[in-house]
Amino acid sequence: MRRTLGGRCVVAAAMALVSADSRIAELLAELQRLLGHTQEERSRSEHNLINIQKTHERMQTENKISPYYRTKLRGLYTTAKADAEAECNILRKALDKIAEIKSLLEERRIAAKIAGIYSDAEPPRKTMRRGVLMTLLQQSAMTLPLWIGKPGDKPPPLCGAMPAAGDYVAKPGDKVAARVKAVDGDEQWILAEVVSYSHAANKYEVDDIDEEGKERHTLSRRRVIPLPQWKANPETDPEALFQREQLVLALYPQTTCFYRALIHAPPQRPQDDYSVLFEDTSYADGYSPPLNVAQRYVVACKETKKK
Repeated sequence: MRRTLGGRCVVAAAMALVSADSRIAELLAELQRLLGHTQEERSRSEHNLINIQKTHERMQTENKISPYYRTKLRGLYTTAKADAEAECNILRKALDKIAEIKSLLEERRIAAKIAGIYSDAEPPRKTMRRGVLMTLLQQSAMTLPLWIGKPGDKPPPLCGAMPAAGDYVAKPGDKVAARVKAVDGDEQWILAEVVSYSHAANKYEVDDIDEEGKERHTLSRRRVIPLPQWKANPETDPEALFQREQLVLALYPQTTCFYRALIHAPPQRPQDDYSVLFEDTSYADGYSPPLNVAQRYVVACKETKKK
């Protein structure tokens, strides 16, 4: 019976792979069409922007602002604003398509794992070389989408330093910081992947990202912290970032473990990392020199700062 159920799971996973591949192909075609529309919109608005520039040049030459120029510029700027909004709407639709493609790729990866199908780009982690895993983690951080809200929108939960909603449950495949017991009995925060969540028991099953398939942990919700799903933009949403001297858990570079750290400096630009000071008793002041950690791998630490 168990073998039959296992076979059904593999068949279902294989069917999910085919369905995901088909939908991804459709979305890529739609994305290409939207990008074409973006270029058309930009080319169409370019003529108007040139007119604005030439009008300003004429005004400077004549050294006066006549009612004619005021009226003309008002019309040109109104058109430019409408053109920019139209292009912005197309780009938002394109970003939605990209987000859907990324979600489907993640679903495809999970289905492939169930079916026992792996690619050269991401082999089973129990056979993966350390350098390959570190590269995958860096890519995950680099490709984390930047939150781009409309005017007046507030950053959502799991954007940068924004915590998850109280009733939030991480999905299978989501990456989390998980507090587990090490072999020596000490507890540590590790980078893990959600396998499942039991609403009845209020507990997660997670795999150590560094030991996939070897070590599975069953943990209560308070021992699991979801990682950010969007980067916060320091230029538009600085309130969604951890600030200087805030205590956090940060992934130590070239490892898969989170350690307590103080924010030394938050990102200044969307592509920047945090600069953090890890707690380290081998240094006189108790902290390491500043190290860079991506937004993807910095989460709130609920423990108190050391004395």
